[in-house]
Amino acid sequence: MSENKKSEKIAGVKGMNDILPADAPLWELFENTVQTVLKSYGYQQIRTPIVEPTAVFARGLGQVTDIVEKEMYSFTDSMNGDQLTLRPESTAGVVRAVLEHNLTYDGPKRLWYAGPMFRHERPQRGRYRQFHQIGAEAIGFTGPDIDAELIMLCQRLWDDLGLDNIRLELNSIGNADERSRHRADLVAYFEQHKELLDGDAQRRLHSNPLRILDTKNPAMQEMVNGAPKLLDYLEDESLGHFEGVQKILRHNNIPFTINPRLVRGMDYYNRTVFEWVTDQLGSQGTVCGGGRYDPLVEMFGGKPTPACGFAMGVERLLELMKASGEQFAPNQCDVYLVHQGDAAQMQASVIAERLRDAGLDVVLHCASAGSGGGWKSQMKKADASGAAYAVILGEDEMASGAATVKAMRSLEGENNQAAVVFAEIPDYLVDQIVGNDDHDHSEHIHYHH
Repeated sequence: MSENKKSEKIAGVKGMNDILPADAPLWELFENTVQTVLKSYGYQQIRTPIVEPTAVFARGLGQVTDIVEKEMYSFTDSMNGDQLTLRPESTAGVVRAVLEHNLTYDGPKRLWYAGPMFRHERPQRGRYRQFHQIGAEAIGFTGPDIDAELIMLCQRLWDDLGLDNIRLELNSIGNADERSRHRADLVAYFEQHKELLDGDAQRRLHSNPLRILDTKNPAMQEMVNGAPKLLDYLEDESLGHFEGVQKILRHNNIPFTINPRLVRGMDYYNRTVFEWVTDQLGSQGTVCGGGRYDPLVEMFGGKPTPACGFAMGVERLLELMKASGEQFAPNQCDVYLVHQGDAAQMQASVIAERLRDAGLDVVLHCASAGSGGGWKSQMKKADASGAAYAVILGEDEMASGAATVKAMRSLEGENNQAAVVFAEIPDYLVDQIVGNDDHDHSEHIHYHH
């Protein structure tokens, strides 16, 4: 290849998206809000690897699920031949970690996680090959109260994010015996209506017939609505647990709809299942799903241990936040430092450090390729940064020992600049920014001694 020939541009993998700086404020707001809510319920963070042994998912999710059959990114480790998989979800990995490190030795645990998941599926709006989930797992709790707590935690999060177009659907899928009896009748029912089953449904008829209830095919809706309902097969213990969840939700004014067709694609779920759904995202309406998965710890070789959890799709919830019309403008800093001349540059770097000591976010203008370093160019950058104030240093300021501090967001006609002695700039700006800010900066300001 000729040395002068331009290299071809390399693009990212389809369905694995870059999160650009302009989107960062929205992601940060979402992640910080979720973290605050989870902490307020006593949940502690756990971080598990992105890569797990393939057996973790094959055993946990079930061999006949779509995820294991078609969607996992699996490979053989070239060093030792191990079968490995990029995680398609996090519950199985969290349970593996809980068992491996014996985390429940001193009692039940409330845990939460966040991070990227990977599924090889057709990319579409709000559904990607690399996508992000935040979830919670409550391990070791038996009663309906923890199921209800997880649901109420979600409701608090939607309220804090200002999302009022999400509704709760609830169901119980009972235990293995109840599902087995229901399954036999379900298969018999579907076989009577075999001519109405599409290709997907026929493939699932004997391997995973519950998933047929979840079909989105309009031609099958009426037939599926007439199928035997799992709720009719539940016995006293399962019904009592389900009623217990509903009772707590009603008592806390959490509205819900019982959806008898709500099922789970993973083999490990039992009893309570729930989904938070919206009509604002087209056909991909679920933004958060969860439920109880008491059998999973035992399936992984541990002692029988009850558990319940949820996972929410971050990208889908961000779509909803954007649809709310609120603006999430990037704001790089509190202060932008503009300077001209060598001495001013040196002084500007010192002032920038003192401002950071005082807890303010500061951008110091630095030379960049193809960009003029004149006053006009620098002030343009200061304005674009979203800074509340610009600190300006030139020959005059160096001679007088006082910088020009300019308020960038002042109303027309206001006196928007002042000369401030170098040593007093940190105190002056902290007073201006924190004193006039609607936000709580109490955690933001930290003085170094």
